Amino acid sequence: MQTQPIRVMAVDDHPMLREGLASVIEGESDMLLVGEATNGAEAIDGFRRLRPDVTLMDLRMPDMSGIEAIEHIRREFPAARIVVLTTYKGDVNALGALKAGAAGYLLKSMLRKDLLDTIRAVHAGKRRIPPEIASEIAEHAADDALTEREIQVLQLVAAGNSNKLIAVELSISEGTVKAHMKSILPKLGATDRTHAVMIAVKRGILDVG
Repeated sequence: MQTQPIRVMAVDDHPMLREGLASVIEGESDMLLVGEATNGAEAIDGFRRLRPDVTLMDLRMPDMSGIEAIEHIRREFPAARIVVLTTYKGDVNALGALKAGAAGYLLKSMLRKDLLDTIRAVHAGKRRIPPEIASEIAEHAADDALTEREIQVLQLVAAGNSNKLIAVELSISEGTVKAHMKSILPKLGATDRTHAVMIAVKRGILDVG
């Protein structure tokens, strides 16, 4: 029987979300919100000071992303239990967070329903990933990943650049740009450039925010 409350730290750059998390957690007798942070650097500092049992970590924050913060914390504290909070469903985002060491992954739209169960499960040493995200990760597990250069090309396509402009920007030939696009389309299962960008954004390969 657990006697000490689960000590929770909330990391998110939106004050309203942190307030919402605080009000939910404070209503539970087996949990205690011990600290808040607004970015990755604050999260690392807060973790060192507070040593929370479970950290709720937003993925997209100014200065340092949630994934970078998770990597830092887990390097210093390998037993840290971290749950990612995000609005992004992409399998690439989820996989990146899990590889960095997150034990749970929660969409912000699911917080009301699943937050408390996820905190308790992760505190008990379990992993929690929503079924639809787990199935998306599995679906793309055998896919060939885009290379760093292909991602650069696609990012410039997403910004509306022609092959000629992309070639100038990356100091490569127009033919090389076309070759990259020819490689990108089958990897993403895309029919054309626009479709490739849409898929890459949806999966979290491209960040156009």
